[in-house]
Amino acid sequence: MLSAGAPTGGDRRRRIVVAGATGTVGRRTVSLLAARHEVSALTRDPARAARAGLAGRIVGADNDDRPGLVRACAGADALFVITGDPLRLSHDENLLAAARTAGVRHVVKLSALAVTDPRATDAMTRRQRECEEMVRTSGMDWTLLRPRAFMSNALGWAPGVRRDGAVRALYGTSRNACVDPEDVAKAAAVVLTTPGHHRGAYALTGPEALSARDQTDRLASALELPLRFVELTLDQAREAWRRRFSEQMVQALTESAARQAAGAKLQVTHDLERLVSRPARTFGQWAKSHVADFRRSVRP
Repeated sequence: MLSAGAPTGGDRRRRIVVAGATGTVGRRTVSLLAARHEVSALTRDPARAARAGLAGRIVGADNDDRPGLVRACAGADALFVITGDPLRLSHDENLLAAARTAGVRHVVKLSALAVTDPRATDAMTRRQRECEEMVRTSGMDWTLLRPRAFMSNALGWAPGVRRDGAVRALYGTSRNACVDPEDVAKAAAVVLTTPGHHRGAYALTGPEALSARDQTDRLASALELPLRFVELTLDQAREAWRRRFSEQMVQALTESAARQAAGAKLQVTHDLERLVSRPARTFGQWAKSHVADFRRSVRP
């Protein structure tokens, strides 16, 4: 298997549409692909994306505008589907219908590893399963990427680290085989540009299952600063989530956290290593590459 940085498919230049191009995985994937391939980066706010330096050809697109999506997909070989709200099935439905109408041959869907757990019955995971089924029955070649939680979720701790050297999280000893989103993007670049991934479903994890306390220790090591861990109560965590998400999403996050506390997210897989031809990055490596995000205004 070739790495994302290697010549691909006979080094044939491919036309690839990335939906959700400004998100955590989308912008990284666009950056990896743009040097060798013709990439259309779909975003609702092209001006903002341009100011942020998004690579590729920036295309204004709305996931609720199916005719506009057909135009955006015209002439493309592949579509990478990343939708920001997993509770809205219409976005995936519109993207897939547009790609099929435009003659796209291959669709890659960013899903979630929770779909493989029969105990995961929260609304977010149920919607992801429905989206996967739409992909499988789309009539196009398809590939599913199922990552565990992103290491970059730890960036949510940055304000507390900068303010008073504290990481605050729910269920501090529950563990998750979290994955670096940069690795997920590399895996996406591989399956979008090399043959052999039709009907493939890849479970993407990091190299070890870590708790929030473990991550705090590794972050402290990277920062070369002492950090303390503060365990949130469930009520405190839900209050924090409500400031960002709908009540339906808060309930889904509550159920997901409970499954993690019960040990549902410990499994480490090797799909990512096989796709990118190197070991998955560790949380310690991720933390060292993001020191600046945590160190601003921090006082020893």
